[in-house]
Amino acid sequence: MNALSVSVIITAHDAAATIADAVRTALDEPETGEVIVVDDASRDATAATAEAAGRGDGRLRLIRCKANVGPAAARNLALDAAGCAVVAVLDADDFVLPGRFSRLLAVPDWDMVADNILFVENNASRGNLPPIPRVTPSLIDIDLTRFVEANHAVRGGVRHEWGFLKPLMRRDFLTGNGLRYDGALRLGEDYDLYVRMLQKGARFRVSTEAGYAARWRPDSLSSRHCTADLEALHAAAEAHLSLPGLDGVERAALGTYARDLRHRFLLRDFLDRRRQAGRAGALLSALRRPLTLAPIVRGVLSDKLAARAPKPPSRIGRLLIEG
Repeated sequence: MNALSVSVIITAHDAAATIADAVRTALDEPETGEVIVVDDASRDATAATAEAAGRGDGRLRLIRCKANVGPAAARNLALDAAGCAVVAVLDADDFVLPGRFSRLLAVPDWDMVADNILFVENNASRGNLPPIPRVTPSLIDIDLTRFVEANHAVRGGVRHEWGFLKPLMRRDFLTGNGLRYDGALRLGEDYDLYVRMLQKGARFRVSTEAGYAARWRPDSLSSRHCTADLEALHAAAEAHLSLPGLDGVERAALGTYARDLRHRFLLRDFLDRRRQAGRAGALLSALRRPLTLAPIVRGVLSDKLAARAPKPPSRIGRLLIEG
C-alpha cells in the first residue's frame, strides 16, 4: 500500500495558535496528497494562519463553516471532500513526526493503521521535542474487545485510552460500509467510529513507534466537555450494544463501558443540579430516581479520594503505548 497517497483532515475551531505546525508537518510528508482544513466557525485567525502555513502549496484546501458544527460533523465535511485512497485525521493542536506516513503505509494488511503518540508541551515543535522513550518496535493487532477494554479501567487493569489513536483509514472501507462520524457527538467521536469499524470487521494494526505528537494540556477540548456531550456519548455506547453479530465477550466489554459512561453522566448531572439548585435541591432530585443514588454516591466519594491523592505524573515526554 506504500504507493497510496493520504488525505489529511484537520478540523479547527479557534486554533490560530497551533494550526500552522499541523498544516506544515502534514504537507512535509511526501505521501500527503492533500490537506483539508475545516475551519469550524473560528472567531480568530485560524483560516488565515492555515493558508499562510500552506505557503501556496496547491495541496492545501480550506472549507469554512458559517456556524460551529463540532469536530465530528466537520470531519464528515472533510471526508466528503477527500479524494485520496487513505484518510488521516490530525488534530489542529498536534503535528506529524517525520516519516510517519511512509512507515505506516509500509505496514501490511490493514484497514486502520496507527502509531504511538508522544505527548509534548504546548510550545513544542519538531525542533524541540522531548526525548522519545525507547520502545521495542512491534505491531499490535487490535480487535473490538481489546479496543473497548483498553478505553476503560477494568478491575485489576489499566486504562490505555486507545481512543486517542489517530489511524490512517482506508476510504473504501469507510464508504463501502456506509461509515461516517456521528455528527451528534462532540466527545468520543473517534472511539465511536473505531468501534463501528471494528464491528464491521476492520483490521486495526498499531505500531509501537512514535509518529504523532500531541500537545497535552489539562484544559483540552476533551476535558472541557459539558454534561450533554457525555450524555450523547453514553447514548452512542448504548447503541453499540445493538450492533449485529456481537459475540458474548464483545457485548460484555461494550456493556461495561456503557455502564461506566452512565455512572459518569449521572454524577455530572447531579453536580450540575447542585450548582443550579443547591445541595438540598440536587439530593431531592436524586431521591426521585433511587436507582441513580448508588453511582452518584460512588462518584462523589471517588472524586473526593482523587482530590486527596497525589497528582498523577505529567504526560509530557511519555508515550501513549509504553513498554
